[in-house]
Amino acid sequence: MDLERALGLIAEVPDFPEPGVLFRDLSPLFADADGFAAVIDALAATVDPGTDVLAAVEARGFLLAAAVGYARGMGVVLVRKPGKLPNVAGRVDYALEYGSATLELPSGVVRPGQRAVVLDDVLATGGTVAAACELLEKAGATVTGVSVVMELAALDGRSALSGRKVSSLLVT
Repeated sequence: MDLERALGLIAEVPDFPEPGVLFRDLSPLFADADGFAAVIDALAATVDPGTDVLAAVEARGFLLAAAVGYARGMGVVLVRKPGKLPNVAGRVDYALEYGSATLELPSGVVRPGQRAVVLDDVLATGGTVAAACELLEKAGATVTGVSVVMELAALDGRSALSGRKVSSLLVT
């Protein structure tokens, strides 16, 4: 399946999780083996050689980064929601387009000097990905890029990632 057709599997759900928000549901894409493979291949191609580790943002980023990590022979660091980790290296609170949230990084999984790429499903306001980048950098990693399946251009998430290389498979 070609990438354009694969990305066409993404569903739009109005007024979720609250009125006025248009949610992009990647579930149909994940459920389609050929579509999922096309997206993973395209994401894997965005990861620069010399990258040491992929950082996956909970939860859909876990699926994407695990598959890309396998395809590229790379490890995956799970950037988690609070209360999921027994040992926390760092914590960042950030704003969402419809609220606020917190991310945590597990202790002992990022080594100083590692080159990391952050993977997630959707770049909206940029707060989630910026928080993940901040956590990695506080742990001593260098974030060399951000790769996402979809970027919601109207929400201007790139402005929160100023100066960072951002790769989006689909910009809407």
